[in-house]
Amino acid sequence: MDGIKTTNPLAVGDRVSFFMESEKGSGVITAIHPRHNYIIRKATRLSKVSHIIASNIDRLFVVASIIQPRTSTGFIDRVLVTAEAYHIPATIVFNKIDICDEPAKLQLAELMQLYANIGYGMIALSALTGEGLDVLKVALAGKVSLFTGHSGVGKSALINAIEPRLSIRTAIISESHNKGKHTTTFAEMHRLSFGGYIIDTPGIKEFGLIDFARKEISERFPEMRERMLNCHFANCTHVHEPGCAIMQAVESGEIHSERYHNYLGMLNDDKLDATEY
Repeated sequence: MDGIKTTNPLAVGDRVSFFMESEKGSGVITAIHPRHNYIIRKATRLSKVSHIIASNIDRLFVVASIIQPRTSTGFIDRVLVTAEAYHIPATIVFNKIDICDEPAKLQLAELMQLYANIGYGMIALSALTGEGLDVLKVALAGKVSLFTGHSGVGKSALINAIEPRLSIRTAIISESHNKGKHTTTFAEMHRLSFGGYIIDTPGIKEFGLIDFARKEISERFPEMRERMLNCHFANCTHVHEPGCAIMQAVESGEIHSERYHNYLGMLNDDKLDATEY
């Protein structure tokens, strides 16, 4: 974290030393122990200040939905790139499969195949009907897990479905804008009755990258990382250079064109932001 300005010196998941003030019934933190990892993003639009979402995470779950609201691959890939940078295993959870029509089911199948081919864990489920929840519970058991995603994709509803005693507040999707209403206002860690902890976070509109050198971004795409040593130039940016193994893989279909498009967007870091709604 050297040289990185953050809005929150203390994050959910931090391990701390503290002492209790018995007369006040509260504690005072005296030290924050070193973090073995964390998830970080830009705090505001065009900001160089960062916000630590959570720390000391065993697994990150990107909660997404095909419709009501739609989660873009651009958002998913920014989260995955950040998880790769901080060595946090990531799984993509597609919620709301109960409301998917045939076109949405086709899109869901294509996206699940895309990310499964890269090596990411995939879960398709419904917080409403309970389909697929057992698979999620197995993945959560005994670990510290982070849920992140847009407002309205059902992060809090999923937690309620697997741990009803928590009764986390949820809201109905806005019919006029087809977007989620922001109900979770701060990150909070919950203990799971079957073992482990889960961190629920506020909905994020866009996930802005921070503390990334442009040349490092391609290294955070597993399908690019395994091919980049075959590029003709050692300092290849995979944008215009002749003999680029990445661009050749895109042309042949070995690397999905949408992932490559999202990579190009990340290179223009000044165009990325991370505002909440």
